[in-house]
Amino acid sequence: MSAPETDPVAEGQEGSEVAHPEPDGQPAHEEGGHVTPEDAAPQGPFRLFTAAVREVVVVVVMALVLSFVVKTWLLQAFFIPSGSMEDTLLVGDRVIVSKLTPGPVDLKHGDVVVFQDPGGWLEVAPPVERSGVSGAIHDGLVFVGLLPAESEDHLIKRVIGLPGDHVVCCTPNRKLTINDVEITEPYLKPGDLPSSASFDITVPAGHVWVMGDHRSDSEDSRFHDPSGTGAQGSVPIDDITGRAVAIVWPLGRAGWLSDHEDTFAAVPEATAGP
Repeated sequence: MSAPETDPVAEGQEGSEVAHPEPDGQPAHEEGGHVTPEDAAPQGPFRLFTAAVREVVVVVVMALVLSFVVKTWLLQAFFIPSGSMEDTLLVGDRVIVSKLTPGPVDLKHGDVVVFQDPGGWLEVAPPVERSGVSGAIHDGLVFVGLLPAESEDHLIKRVIGLPGDHVVCCTPNRKLTINDVEITEPYLKPGDLPSSASFDITVPAGHVWVMGDHRSDSEDSRFHDPSGTGAQGSVPIDDITGRAVAIVWPLGRAGWLSDHEDTFAAVPEATAGP
């Protein structure tokens, strides 16, 4: 008798009772007759939520780090608390200060600069007290640069004299001279004179002579120079935080701040240091 014939199809079906792994070695299962990897299964709502939260946290942390880097080395916002720079800057304005000046970018006549109190220029004011969660949030946003600094030890003025400059007030026309060149100052508050007090100074090396645009309401270099030579009233360049480049708030006053280059175009460089 001959051996019974084997059915190759039946043998194949018996061998298919054990699922074989995919070539990458991952287990598989059958769905609608198709074999799919386990990790292709739909994610649950909780996993989707946690993934979204993780992405938001990463984006926020990166934004805060970037803001801190920008504030520390490039730009910083400041709040204007007084009228000494009217009408260029008004009380309540927010300005952006570039920390590239002085540094990679040189100081120039006419620059509006923010600087630390050289000593005794400002009255000591009690710090603004903020407590609780709102205070912590405010201080954190100021620290990373997302809110302007309400600093009690910084001032903002315009650079009139650079190191070595001979600055005198006033001519018979009631105007300043810098290195014997008379200048007309279009940024002065209407009705103000260049100075109510006469002076004749030479700016020391490494310093600048600064004055507010509202001359009758600005205690600037003129009022902190008891020797009358410029040695004490001039501000050390190392104390300068940066140059104010733009008003950013309120929006109705937003715009770039001019250094009035034309005003100082004819002023020669100082021929020699003091």
